[in-house]
Amino acid sequence: TMSLREHALSLFRGAVGTVRPAPMLKRALKLQGDGCPQLLVKGQAFPVKRDLYLVGFGKAVLGMAAAAEEILGDHLTRGIINVPLGIQESLQRAGMQEMLLKPHSKIQVIEGAKNNLPDAEALKGAVAIQELAEGLTADDLLLVLISGGGSALLPAPIPPILLEEKEKLTKLLASRGAAIQELNIVRKTLSVLKGGGLAQLAHPARVVSLILSDVIGDPLDIIASGPTAASSHSVQDCLQILTKYNLLHSLPRSVEMVLSSSATKPTAPENYSHVSNIILGSNTLALEEAKRQAEGLGYAALVLSAAVHGEVGRVATLYCQLIQLVCLGFAGLGEETLSDELRGNLLQLAAELQIPGLELDEFLQALRGLGPARSVCILAGGETTVQLQGTGKGGRNQELALRVGLGLHRARATGASSPQGRCEILFFSGGTDGQDGPTEAAGAFCSPGLVAEALQEGLDVEAFLRNNDSYTFFSQFQGGHHLLVTGLTGTNVMDIQAILIRAM
Repeated sequence: TMSLREHALSLFRGAVGTVRPAPMLKRALKLQGDGCPQLLVKGQAFPVKRDLYLVGFGKAVLGMAAAAEEILGDHLTRGIINVPLGIQESLQRAGMQEMLLKPHSKIQVIEGAKNNLPDAEALKGAVAIQELAEGLTADDLLLVLISGGGSALLPAPIPPILLEEKEKLTKLLASRGAAIQELNIVRKTLSVLKGGGLAQLAHPARVVSLILSDVIGDPLDIIASGPTAASSHSVQDCLQILTKYNLLHSLPRSVEMVLSSSATKPTAPENYSHVSNIILGSNTLALEEAKRQAEGLGYAALVLSAAVHGEVGRVATLYCQLIQLVCLGFAGLGEETLSDELRGNLLQLAAELQIPGLELDEFLQALRGLGPARSVCILAGGETTVQLQGTGKGGRNQELALRVGLGLHRARATGASSPQGRCEILFFSGGTDGQDGPTEAAGAFCSPGLVAEALQEGLDVEAFLRNNDSYTFFSQFQGGHHLLVTGLTGTNVMDIQAILIRAM
């Protein structure tokens, strides 16, 4: 029989495979007919009356553009994409030819946003995209490819604001504790292309956006700062944030000018009837595929949530308690008091984490309904956060796996989960982009015996965790066998976690 680890790997590969740019675009995008050709996107038809243009920005857009150009063929007039610095070279090195454009491509590639920060190169690309959009007519069709990381690749501050001034303001806000949503609202307000700006500039052309989501809940106006979606925020919201962080009176002159002129402009509701935003890939889609694979391998598979977020230690506790509950179920009943206590703790923790759309009560009912001794696979996705305390090397997925391993070890040590012994258990967490933090691993696996085995090798898990050094731990432990290494995948829909449990 296959090991749990082999099962886990095949689930992860299947999930990532389903949101890889090429298969995803080929499923969703077709070009039909010769006389008056039509672009079909997930069954919606868009007539190609005159010229078809393409623009794109984001970490997964190079692969999306390569697939799109193959589908569109000679109908594509011209394209411009903004992608992260060095991505063509790293995909070339990884032998991922299918993610690269052909030698005589009609699509111009601009690389920028070093370390995911807007820079002069990204600005150059944004200006080129802006000029293309402004020149379109009512008979043109603009295909827009968007993925995570698109925000930094599309910086075009409203004149006379300079890129440096906008960046300085963003950094200042961040240093005063502004949340990412607040930073995005300020950025959007000061940008030409974000918050629906690109769609407005392309008017009256037809705009069709194909989006790979890396944001919990897939909100159109947040992914890559929503260049083709109506913004749900106003200048007033931006002013409120600047007031909240006490920055209203120390703004650069240019920012003051832009804000005061936008504040006095009558806001006619902008028209978006020429725009279609279509989500092609998301964490939910990847989890659905993982579930299908798990069922094919004989597991009873349940998806917990595609919106797991929160501090990595709290999320690890949630997973440890879930594992114990499943093991109690395997051990047969007769442990009612313990499982009631666990259930209570779980419900409280889930309430504190405020995971959108998580109906834990229903989930636990479904878990109960699986009956004894079925192999169980619990899947989840989202993005946890790590509070950095140490100077070690790691990523949120490796740290989560290590913390789950420690939690299971402690539960075993206190005898709180004697039933653990009757199950084989594996947990893993991996980033769908194939890169977890500044490491070459995508994530890691753990099992209940991990901490005890590490101690025998002279490795102190708690010391590694205190230093946020999960990668170093996993590299040294059993020759790196517990690291999940996939190489760059060319896609990104946040992280995937799985708990695999089978009776022994």
